[in-house]
Amino acid sequence: MDSSIKDLEGANNNTPLLDQITTTQRKSKSVLIFSLVLLFLGIGMIGLLVNHNYTSSSDDQIPKLEIVKKFVSRGVSEGVSEKKFNLFSVDEEASLLLLSSYPWENNMLVWQRTAFHFQPTKNWMNDPNGPLFYKGWYHFFYQYNPNGAVWNNIVWGHAVSKDMINWVHLPFAMVPDHWYDIGGVFTGSATILKDGSIVMLYTGATKEMYQVQNVAYPADPSDPLLINWVKSSANPVLVPPAGIGMQDFRDPSTAWSTPNGNWRFTIGSKINKTGISLIYETKDFVNFTLLDQWLHQVPDTGMWECIDLYPVSLTDMNGLDTSVTGNALAIKHVLKASLEDVKVDYYALGSYDIEKNVWTPDDPKLDVGSELRYDYGKFYASKTFYDQNKQRRLLWSWTGESDSEDADIMKGWASLQAIPRVVLFDNKTKTNLLQWPVEEVESLRSNKKEFNNLKLAAGSVLPLDVAKTAQLDIIADFEVDKGALEGVMEADVGYNCPTSNGASGRNALGPFGLLVLANDGRSEQTAVYFYISKGKDGNLKTFICTDLSRQFAKSLPTIFPIHG
Repeated sequence: MDSSIKDLEGANNNTPLLDQITTTQRKSKSVLIFSLVLLFLGIGMIGLLVNHNYTSSSDDQIPKLEIVKKFVSRGVSEGVSEKKFNLFSVDEEASLLLLSSYPWENNMLVWQRTAFHFQPTKNWMNDPNGPLFYKGWYHFFYQYNPNGAVWNNIVWGHAVSKDMINWVHLPFAMVPDHWYDIGGVFTGSATILKDGSIVMLYTGATKEMYQVQNVAYPADPSDPLLINWVKSSANPVLVPPAGIGMQDFRDPSTAWSTPNGNWRFTIGSKINKTGISLIYETKDFVNFTLLDQWLHQVPDTGMWECIDLYPVSLTDMNGLDTSVTGNALAIKHVLKASLEDVKVDYYALGSYDIEKNVWTPDDPKLDVGSELRYDYGKFYASKTFYDQNKQRRLLWSWTGESDSEDADIMKGWASLQAIPRVVLFDNKTKTNLLQWPVEEVESLRSNKKEFNNLKLAAGSVLPLDVAKTAQLDIIADFEVDKGALEGVMEADVGYNCPTSNGASGRNALGPFGLLVLANDGRSEQTAVYFYISKGKDGNLKTFICTDLSRQFAKSLPTIFPIHG
């Protein structure tokens, strides 16, 4: 690789120092993920895994697609999540034209296969379901189509692991075999009762795709692998209440205990354009009462899916069981909803009054659907659970990728799960959560190469010789001079990654970050970058974005630190 510094046009004079880049070789196959943790005043850390040097036979070419068809929505008409593809904000038909006419080859598609993100061997996958730790094993259930790489025929896939990195795939946990779930065994959650037994609440779809709620139990609680499941004879235990659409009633959450010994859980729905969180109470998971008060509602947010309510400690680094309530000075409650209309997960911090059964945001401006997100990439239908094994709150999420349905069919699979993350309250800002990949990821690291004290001149691109490896984990510390931060004078109200000008949209400071999956001429590249701006309130905000406008790479990747 050329080690010279390349200049870009339109440079400014603010230059972040790339204090250290550590590239670590991994033991697994090709993969691309990144996780980022921002520190205050523009200091960031990047963990990035990138494909590098995958090779395959030139005989594996896939024939060029000749038929261009208009994108057909899958899922929404049935009232469930879908994978919707939209490339660079162009219309869907143009996206399909581009993708179906591109001469895809197997060596372009095979390297997209992940190495240690959770992924079944083939076919379609979407929402995470009922994750839990039981008798020494982490269990992961997921929405799965056993018959193809598109959404349809949904069953519950099931896998177990000791470390959430290496997985053993087990027989399907549940399949659509009753009238109340013949249209699909949809999303649900696990609750571990006080005696250690497990209750699984899930949404089923009837033949007409009406949504009802059901209960399942392990057939053999002594089996640590929980291979067999039994559906309750009382199913369906809930049907949509009056005023709720038959396809607007889904995704029961993990239940939490109440002072009187009962259990409550929430189900997502909507009234017109107002997203709402219904609350049910039960003593035995057979008989249920719909409470008069909604947990929460936000106008103009549309249908709420996959609602999650859980406590976070304000004083401790450990996670909390879902049933923990109490001193408002010691805990906050996170409320998360997946907004179907925009396919984005939003969360907010607030307080849960278990007596009144009401959750209230700390700041109405930061309510659900307003600003806070776990992730600004492909990250949807997320679900947390309390890992009693290591006393931590863990976050799973479906990553729908950004390729088309046609490409999925050619690949033979669609979607993956994000690396599970630990979730904590941010005691520095006190307004958001912190996330970091589970510590088990460290077991995958092997060789290491370091680049220290690199100075990035304004507008520069600095190639790094990372040698050849199957994949890399990149940890980069960018240190920004305080004087440069003070130069960010103009307000940049409303900035966000999807509607920005990408890595080429410069301001007083930035963008700066990494170029990955880049060819030598950088006509093909993916930018992972920081953008620092000042808001109306005068405070600095740091954004982490990706620019996919040059993502179609046919060549091997290179890694470049950049400064805009």
